[in-house]
Amino acid sequence: MAAAGDGEEASMKMKKMTLRASDGEKVTVEMAAAMKSEVLRSMIEEGIVSQAEIPIPNVTSSILSMIFLYCEKHLHHEDPNEEHRDLAVFDAEFLNVDESVLYHLLLGANYLEVKGLLELILEKLASMIRGKSVEEIREIFKIENDYTPEEEAEFRKEHQWAF
Repeated sequence: MAAAGDGEEASMKMKKMTLRASDGEKVTVEMAAAMKSEVLRSMIEEGIVSQAEIPIPNVTSSILSMIFLYCEKHLHHEDPNEEHRDLAVFDAEFLNVDESVLYHLLLGANYLEVKGLLELILEKLASMIRGKSVEEIREIFKIENDYTPEEEAEFRKEHQWAF
């Protein structure tokens, strides 16, 4: 016997919504996948999605597409106690992108409040900087050192515990 929510979930999977990205492109996503975004979930629950399209001004179409690819892959893998090897492989490959794309995914996941993706990106970023020196982190993320050598020496002296 099917659970009471199964019909509703199947109905949501059939329904689609259109998002207009910051670059003007339209991205069509399944309602069920859109529910992974807290922002879109609240719009859906409040009935706001009856509009022809929902503007997403801070995220490009390529990043929106990636975010909802992630959401679609994670639709049926909600139980954190279950082991999902195929999903772990997907996640690792999904985040095998350059720093610029990773940065824009982070911004998009944060803007749309896609908690699982946001956590995954933050774990990836943490693993990228774990055990690295300040100089190595600057190099990885292309961060310019805006301290003069004297200012940096003074800062390091005052905060020796961090170095």
